[in-house]
Amino acid sequence: MDFVIDGLRYYVDLWDSPTSNQDNAFPLLLLHGFTGSASSWRKFETQWSSASKVFAIDIVGHGRTDSPLETSRYNIESVAKDLNELMDRMGMEQADILGYSMGGRLALTFAINYPERVRKLILESSSPGLEKEAEREARRIQDEKLATRIQQDGIQSFVDYWEDIPLFQSQKQLPENVRSEIRNERLGNSAIGLINSLKGMGTGVQPSWWDKLEGYVGPTLLLTGSLDEKFCEIAKKMQQHLKNASFITILECGHSIHVEKPKIFGTIVNEFLLNDKG
Repeated sequence: MDFVIDGLRYYVDLWDSPTSNQDNAFPLLLLHGFTGSASSWRKFETQWSSASKVFAIDIVGHGRTDSPLETSRYNIESVAKDLNELMDRMGMEQADILGYSMGGRLALTFAINYPERVRKLILESSSPGLEKEAEREARRIQDEKLATRIQQDGIQSFVDYWEDIPLFQSQKQLPENVRSEIRNERLGNSAIGLINSLKGMGTGVQPSWWDKLEGYVGPTLLLTGSLDEKFCEIAKKMQQHLKNASFITILECGHSIHVEKPKIFGTIVNEFLLNDKG
């Protein structure tokens, strides 16, 4: 499905499941990571669509959603505002939201700005941003260099580099067909979309939400892979600030839990969504 929000066309992949009553199922919004797309989540269709009405969204600059030239359209609060409008267009007052990495930062941004619209929040390998301005400035410089790399060398060269960064080293143990699928998904994005995502939605340009975490009281699940030590520490710290958060570390996997341990990941998510106590 396509929706145009302030001139920007968003693609939403709606899962139709013959095994559930979709009219009564609670909405679940899925937000992928940088270089991903809505198709990242399709492997969970059988597992999740039996209990949820699933809407997987291509974030601006990715997949089949537009990749505008104006970096302001990638601003994380602006995109959260677009998500709020998308929910109105899709006729949902409230939803469960699952976000991975960049999509997790967007999910948290949405939850903090529109808390009444979120029933349950799931953050996979995510952060509230960087606390100190010096850290944000260093990250902005780093992301500008990555954007320049894409512009000068093209997407294929960038994906070659991106696959080899320490954050994704554990993915090298995955079967060849899985790694090929991830690579093709990354290559399917547009250069301008990835460039402007780095410039407009990178960790260095988004607000820090650390001082807002204590004000968010919705049920929250934090998920990290044990090999991803940086994000394990971030999640531990987040849990101390969030009033209603649980934290689970999945063993023997890195940043992309849903890719490396899909069965375990899918089960944990389903159990959290179906648990009446959150």
